[in-house]
Formats: sequence, structure tokens, C-alpha cells
Amino acid sequence: MKKVLSTGLLLLLFSNYVAAQKKLIERFLSDKTTNNRKTSILLLPAVGVAQETGLEFGVVSIISFYTNPKDTITRASTINTNATFTTKRQSNLYIKPDIWFSENKYHLSGTLRYKNFPFSFYGIGDNTLKANEDKITLYWTAAIADFEKLVTDRLYIGITSGFERYKYEDKEQGGIFETGQYVTSGNVFYAGPSVIYDSRNTNTYTTSGSYFRLSYAFAPKISGSNGFSGGIIKADLRQFFPLQKKLSLGTNLNYQSVQGKDIPFYLYPQLGNDQIMRGYYTGRYRDQNLATLHAELRYHFITRLGVAAFGGAGTSFKNGAFRWDRLKPNYGAGIRYFADPGRGITIRADYAFGEKRGGEARQKGFYLSFAEAF
Repeated sequence: MKKVLSTGLLLLLFSNYVAAQKKLIERFLSDKTTNNRKTSILLLPAVGVAQETGLEFGVVSIISFYTNPKDTITRASTINTNATFTTKRQSNLYIKPDIWFSENKYHLSGTLRYKNFPFSFYGIGDNTLKANEDKITLYWTAAIADFEKLVTDRLYIGITSGFERYKYEDKEQGGIFETGQYVTSGNVFYAGPSVIYDSRNTNTYTTSGSYFRLSYAFAPKISGSNGFSGGIIKADLRQFFPLQKKLSLGTNLNYQSVQGKDIPFYLYPQLGNDQIMRGYYTGRYRDQNLATLHAELRYHFITRLGVAAFGGAGTSFKNGAFRWDRLKPNYGAGIRYFADPGRGITIRADYAFGEKRGGEARQKGFYLSFAEAF
């Protein structure tokens, strides 16, 4: 009798497991789209190995929802989260909300972040050398918030604000971080106005329309700011063109600048990440100003899958020192998996290349993340 009960229990558990797996496969591979406006949660494991961190493990997730499910005008809101830890007691935690309120009359976005992680420091400028790589540890705490209000058709005005705390540890003796006598800690608080023009057909997988955001934030001298007082300027211009039913072209012009006296190195804009100048290590080049231009072809050929090809150029530079011949190239391609086709929620896998400098391997990078680069 016990054997019969045990066998029956195993069969029941196995059938439930098979049913659950079938349901999961149908969810992620089905070519059907739904127009329901219920909350959607996507959770993925994160695993990696590096000499500086040992084993890195954790989870990344994206929550998609509508603040007013009955209003079909309101855009999808998202909350991106990341929680990873390493066997060498390092951590990288963040929450990034992007909230659209009823009829898109208000928009709230921001970042809450704590990062205790090693990174490679190469110095300042657009001509740094791989040979000067210096491994240091960053302790970074950030609370950033942007809030905008719709004032007329497609035009928003708002405020950008944030507080960030930086601390660095350099365990390697004689590296460029030590010999350059860079500051090892600092705080910055900033706030100021922003203006946005937004005519995109969607804020997730955009295929038509325009987006322009300009912000200026003033950072007053505060305790622990190393004497810095000045302004932070950011401009982000995007234009999207539908070429065919499933094919579109997107362009992105990005400019960032920090102005003032006693600017600490950690406030300099950095060239290279999963959004701006893919193919370059974040911080390989950093300076007082950053200018980049990108173009990306997007082909959404079936319900769940798409591909993209992209290219661009950019550089970091001091005031008055921009040079066309110092522009650095980037190019690459990637795959898009539409986790939620109805809302345009994608998982993006890109491989990108950068410049090939004398005596160095070509710079490149692989990126796996939620949502589009721009």
C-alpha cells in the first residue's frame, strides 16, 4: 500500500512539474500576445566569475505594470532591480523605477543604489593606456530622482535631483590612482530643472517619434564635497523612423558636461556602458565633457524575437578641446527576446566592438540586460 501511495505521489508531482514546465515554455515561446494590463514580473538568475570578485551570484528582475489599468493611454511602468553578491564579500544592489501616472500626466524615475565592487581605473582623458590599468574598489551610494509634469501636448517640465557618496580603496601600491593623488572619498548633492519633449509611440521598444531631454543641476559646496561647486548638464536627443512594418531606425545624440572649480574625477562623464558607446569598458575614457552619436537598426521579425545592428562614435574631452579626429568608433549587433511582446519588454543581448589601439587588443564587450539601449 505504501509503495502504491509513494508511486502515486511521485507521478502526481512529476505531472505537476511537467505541466508547470509546459506552461512556462508556452509563456516564453508562444507567438500569442495579450492585451491584459495586469502586473507582470520577470525574474532571472545572474552568475559570473572574475579574478577580482570570485563567484558572483544573484538575481535581476523587471516588474511591469500600469498605474491606471483601465486607461489605455497610460504607458507601461517598470521597476528594474539587481541584487548580486560575490564570494569575496562584494555587492551590487539597485532599484530603478520608471513610473508613468494616469494619462502620462506625471512621470517619475530614479535610482537607489549601493555598490561595493572592484573596477579598473585608467586615468583621465581620451588617450589612456591599457598598460596603466589600476584595480581599485568603489563604494558608491546613490539616491537619484527625476520628476516631470505634462504642461502641454508632449512637453514636460520637471526637476532632477540626487545625492551620491563615493569612497575608493586602492590596494595596489604604486598605481596611477596613488601616484596621481586622486581623492579617495567625496559627496555631491545636486538639483535643478529639466525639460522633455516626448512623441514616442512607446517608451519601451520605440519604433517612431522623438524624445529630447535637457537638464541642468546645480551642485552646491557641501560637507565632504572636496570643495566642488558647479553645474551638471545633460542632453539626450533620440529620433526614431519606421522604415517598414517590422524594421525601424533609431538615432541617439548624447552630451554630458560638468562645469565648476575643483571638479573631482568621479563626477567626470564616462564613455562606455550598456547604453552609451557599447564596446568600451565603463570609465576607460573619462573627462569634463562627453559627446556621442549612435544609430541602431531594429528588426522585429517574429512575435518573440528581433535583431539589431548598431554603430556610432563618441569622445570625452576637456573644455574647448573637442577634436573630430579623436572620435572613437563603436559597432555591433544583438538579439532581442520579447519577454512581454504586448508591452515591448525585451531582454537584450549585444556584442559590441570599439577601437583598436596600437599594442592593445581591440576593445569589445558583451551586454545582457533588460530593455533597449535607448
